[in-house]
Amino acid sequence: MHIHSTVLSGHKVLDDIGYLVRGRNKVLFVSDRNIIGIAGVQTLLAHVKDNAHDVLVIDDVPPEPSDADVRAITEKWSLAGVEFVIGVGGGSVLDVAKLLSALAHPESPTLDELLAGTKVTQRVKALMVPTTAGTGSEATPNAILAIPARETKQGIISPVLLPDYVALAPELTTTMPHKIAASTGVDALCHLIECFTASIANPVSDNYAMIGMKKLFETIEQSVEQPDDLEAKLNMLWASYYGGACIAHAGTHLVHAMSYPLGGKYHIPHGVANAILLAPVFEWVRPLAVPKLARAYELVPGADLSLDDEAKSHALVQYFSDLVRRLKLPASLQELGIGREHLPDLVKAALDVQRLIKNVPGKVSGDDIEQVYLKLFH
Repeated sequence: MHIHSTVLSGHKVLDDIGYLVRGRNKVLFVSDRNIIGIAGVQTLLAHVKDNAHDVLVIDDVPPEPSDADVRAITEKWSLAGVEFVIGVGGGSVLDVAKLLSALAHPESPTLDELLAGTKVTQRVKALMVPTTAGTGSEATPNAILAIPARETKQGIISPVLLPDYVALAPELTTTMPHKIAASTGVDALCHLIECFTASIANPVSDNYAMIGMKKLFETIEQSVEQPDDLEAKLNMLWASYYGGACIAHAGTHLVHAMSYPLGGKYHIPHGVANAILLAPVFEWVRPLAVPKLARAYELVPGADLSLDDEAKSHALVQYFSDLVRRLKLPASLQELGIGREHLPDLVKAALDVQRLIKNVPGKVSGDDIEQVYLKLFH
């Protein structure tokens, strides 16, 4: 089982995608209600149907999918004989499609076994086509599911989940509503800056993070405000891809640990939760990662390079705060109906995400997490 993806990118790249499934007996096409109607997606589906013998379309993957949602799919549809899985959508769709590519393999463990810790060792061939420039799911070894019974999220993680092919097609991202484009863009930024400052960062993840942040800082606002700018959209897709590649080589930390309970318990969209947390978390992280944050600040267009590292690290945190405001994303938990009485539950749930907490570039306590959450109440 190889674990490296072939990346196809650019406007019109989807016109030539049919050859990947030519002659396949059964192809699974996974999407959601919003995405399936996009003209470019319909064209892609037509190419797939022209080249494969049998195409099973699942077009109702919900946002922030749960273990029950995936179970419902496998009970409703037979994955027997599926030779190729195509996921077209945002992170939720791609995570489910990656998981189904494993579950479709005849030697795969069951979903319950995977959630209990059994490793993914096989999958059928897969192509992932992101329609948001944010999660980077097409480049990560992760499939994240909400677990409502525990009011949190869980990752099924294996390099085997990396797809054979990725297609970065900017025309599929032009119909994203402003808020989705903004919040998924900030999600990509969180992946890049968290992996860059993680305790397990390394030269490979640092290189990906620097390339991704440069592209993102230069184009995130343009891609949100001018959705038909295909060059900006493609640069954001690449920034998002590099964010996912960073996760594959390092890992996120405190923003994601603290956003998991906001999604798992209060159903706040992942990118929105991350956007609210980005500046307050990095205000706390800043003293632990001054040189890295200074290097990241130097990639911001118009950065004042005459500042010393300490001042640059402060300037980056301020840039994060200003960026979230300019993108018109929520800046407090009150705006989302969460009150201070929820703090103990949030702190406990965030601390439970030890997989990410151990990546923080210093010791973090429950009191520290509580202090950061408190900043989200204005």
